[in-house]
Amino acid sequence: MLHPFRAYIKYILESKNEYSVHSPFVYDYITKGLMNKASIDLINIQLFKKALLKNHEQIDITDFGAGSKVFKGNKRIVSKLASKAGISRKRGELLFRTVNYFKPNTILEIGTSLGISSTYLAGASQDAQVYTLEGCPVIAGIAKNNFSDFNFNNIELVVGEFEKTLPLVLKNKKIDLVYFDGNHQKEPTTAYFKQCLQAAHEDSVFIFDDIHWTSPMENAWKFIKNHESVTISLDTYKWGMVFFKKNREKQHFCLRI
Repeated sequence: MLHPFRAYIKYILESKNEYSVHSPFVYDYITKGLMNKASIDLINIQLFKKALLKNHEQIDITDFGAGSKVFKGNKRIVSKLASKAGISRKRGELLFRTVNYFKPNTILEIGTSLGISSTYLAGASQDAQVYTLEGCPVIAGIAKNNFSDFNFNNIELVVGEFEKTLPLVLKNKKIDLVYFDGNHQKEPTTAYFKQCLQAAHEDSVFIFDDIHWTSPMENAWKFIKNHESVTISLDTYKWGMVFFKKNREKQHFCLRI
């Protein structure tokens, strides 16, 4: 696929480091959050992932999203799924540090998969409640069992098609942080964004994965960052992040992290 390569070249040409940021809020988040070099406890998360990497069971999955960039067909080996499709340690640590920095009470993840990213979200704060949505019952079963085995008791896994489960989870809630990683297509991504806006507030943080994967996903990202409710957006190539701070000029930053 040529699109991600072209998008990356454009990102390299346009992105800046933290010293180019003229927003105290964003600069503080980057330097004290994302780039904080303080040690963090990842032992339980690493054990969780190691258990998945040792699981060589073959499973049949149901994919409700855009399909896989790595795998063909609906059969997967759990260990390969964990190693190829699971969140990288670097990105996991960025999630962990983001939760550490913003201290959200209620976190929503759209797209559990095997639950590796869920553990970074939940492991960063035992006081946070993490709701994570997974469409495939087989994958959800593996994740749920491992959450229990490794005592990630602040994760509630909800199984089913997102169109049905997302409204139920959002009902009567205020969500502090949302990680969108479940359906990397334009229409579902923008639809989930609009639904989650109903539960957002001024201090909410929305993180979108794979914003430059395809041209339609880039169009989804453009729609999201230009939405009237968004005042600050960050493009880190892999992720797009938006914030809803009131009474501020709209600002967009393309940053090397």
